[in-house]
Amino acid sequence: MRASRNRWGKRLLLSTIMILFLAALCFFASMAASLPARTAQQFGQPDPNLSSAKLYKQSLILLFNGAGMLEPGNQAAGNIFFPIDPGESLDQMIASLKYANLIQNEEAFRAYLIYSGIDRQIQPGEYYFTPQLSEVEIAQTLGNPPNQTTISILAGWRMEEISEKLSGVGLQVNPSDFIQTVLVKGREGYLFPGSYAVERDISAEALVDLFYERFLSQVPPELESQFANQGLTLHEAVILASIVEREAVLEEEMPLISSVFLNRLGNAMNLAADPTIQYALGYNNDQGTWWTNPLSLDDLKLPSSYNTYENPGLPPGPICNPGLPALRAVAYPAQTSYLYFRADCDGSGRHLFSENFQEHLDNACP
Repeated sequence: MRASRNRWGKRLLLSTIMILFLAALCFFASMAASLPARTAQQFGQPDPNLSSAKLYKQSLILLFNGAGMLEPGNQAAGNIFFPIDPGESLDQMIASLKYANLIQNEEAFRAYLIYSGIDRQIQPGEYYFTPQLSEVEIAQTLGNPPNQTTISILAGWRMEEISEKLSGVGLQVNPSDFIQTVLVKGREGYLFPGSYAVERDISAEALVDLFYERFLSQVPPELESQFANQGLTLHEAVILASIVEREAVLEEEMPLISSVFLNRLGNAMNLAADPTIQYALGYNNDQGTWWTNPLSLDDLKLPSSYNTYENPGLPPGPICNPGLPALRAVAYPAQTSYLYFRADCDGSGRHLFSENFQEHLDNACP
């Protein structure tokens, strides 16, 4: 009789456990099913392109960790300007927001960006946040790109390299229109390196003019007078500076390299500058660059007016857009008798200079 009661008790216990298990299972299933709806009540509708797995993951993070996102995040007394650079990753941007005390919980903020789809809308540019914005409002501000962005030009870039950067910083300028405008206006060499804050809808013509105006502001009459002292017009000086820019690795050597080319011109020698060949060759698909390196012996025989191995004097135009140091190196070259230079064999980027061809040969790497 006692054994029967024990068996009955065990069955009752097992049934109770099973019922509780099924109840818990139903409870958690119900909770899981309600996660997106509960998240939507607090944080708005999710990105319709989210997968189910991502939707549930971000919903879970927001429900358990995102309460603070609805509170003011920007505690500053005034507006905070916040730049997002081209190529900056989502994690880098979030870390910068945390450093600026605009957000507190990086995980929850990232979850909201992904949940709402704002992570795919953020553009480089200058953002600003007014005081007392919640973290959700900060995120929504990031989802509405400012009309202004920043484009940076590096010294030594040719117009094609600049055109490739336009869409990456959110500009609406068509790269082909940009190149055509540069060609029509004759502005290769005059697109002055630096950073520019511009409207996203700026026209190709206005953008090229902006670069050119910066060039004019950086080349005062004093510099033009020094170009004349070297026997060069402004355009000739820009052409030579563009070659110096591409030849030099170290800025400190620019005046020395400039002196070599000026000495060559004064001695009716060909410039024999590799970058002019590289410019004429154009884009190298195999190397993925506009500047083929190394050049072959056949390259040095390229039939082009830019081939300074075959043609005397300066090429017909600049081969890149030089910076101020290269322009100043042409205006104020080192006073030397050097006629040759070649890269040092130590890989430092320095060059070995010589006054005659035999010295030049002796400087060859072993």
